[in-house]
Amino acid sequence: MSGHIQVTPASFDGAVVCVTLSHPGKLNAMSRTMWRELRSVFESLHSTPAVRCVLIQGEKNSFCAGGDISEYPAFRFDEAALREFHESDVWGGLSAMLACDVPIVALIEGACMGAGMEIASCCDLRIASASAQFGAPIAKLGFPMAPREAALVARAAGELTAREMLLEAAVLSAAEMKARGFLNRVLADDAVAASAEASAQRIASLAPQAARLNKQTFRHATVAVQVSAIAYQYADSPEHREGITAFLHKRKPQF
Repeated sequence: MSGHIQVTPASFDGAVVCVTLSHPGKLNAMSRTMWRELRSVFESLHSTPAVRCVLIQGEKNSFCAGGDISEYPAFRFDEAALREFHESDVWGGLSAMLACDVPIVALIEGACMGAGMEIASCCDLRIASASAQFGAPIAKLGFPMAPREAALVARAAGELTAREMLLEAAVLSAAEMKARGFLNRVLADDAVAASAEASAQRIASLAPQAARLNKQTFRHATVAVQVSAIAYQYADSPEHREGITAFLHKRKPQF
């Protein structure tokens, strides 16, 4: 099973919609199918006037552990296929979230790694459980974060935090991420869901047009990132192959 994106009403009148990342057995790691579904979901929500707030979460107490690495050997070692994955599948999903005028609240529990950091970075409010962990340790896999994705995380989490995650493979606690300004609130594990749901309901109770216009204002202030022609030339590099192969074979990579 390649995982999927679930969409369910979270309030009786449909004003709050819950989007759930679901990939059983993989801590909701994002597959290519899930990235494409994410795009479709948020394009639809953007065009649905009745929806006033989106609550996004992961299934079973984990937000998203990153990308589904089991899929990577099929496309990551070819430059054109790698570019297509990041610029169409991944950025398609993320850009649909960024372009969505409906406010998005992230309920973050457990692992928020790599793709999870990117998805969380697209949200307007981020509320996490005390035990949640954050990072993008892809240096262990032998490849960088794609340019647009890295810029997105750096804007939301801060450049120093992004550098620490990408260069040092640092994994940070919810308390540390709150102190660095990435999170709005950190709550006990058994209280975080209720807090995030209450936040979404508060947003939904306020003027929807004002909320959408505020989102447009914030979006227009964002600087676009240009992707260079050489951004994905590492596709067939030895360390890229070694990092992913070592992960799939459950051994330490030799860089």
